Amino acid sequence: MTDAHAEEQFPPLSVAADLTLEVAGTQAEVQSTGERLFVLFPSLPGAVRALRRLPEGGETRLDELLRLTDLTVEIRIRDRTVAVAGVGADPGVVSTQLGTAPIEVRIGGLLGAVGRELVVALRSV
Repeated sequence: MTDAHAEEQFPPLSVAADLTLEVAGTQAEVQSTGERLFVLFPSLPGAVRALRRLPEGGETRLDELLRLTDLTVEIRIRDRTVAVAGVGADPGVVSTQLGTAPIEVRIGGLLGAVGRELVVALRSV
């Protein structure tokens, strides 16, 4: 069985946007540079809540759409890139083990975001 949309060809898109979205009670800024979109979350717990709202198989559908339109999305938490989807993604062992492939998880970015969360938590004590 073949998905009729999978064979469609789309021209590359260029996105110009600066907006705020809210998912699961968490606000995230969305910025773009044309072919790359940045979703900026202010905290790790908020990002986790929002990303858990993706429907079953949503990461695969998102990746397919981004690749068809020649776009990349970076998920950033506290100014650290923790995940990449679309044309710029290169999922490896970490993404496979976490079950996020075709979305690339960047373990260094994730550890950096966790470190920044800890610093913020310690400062508030």
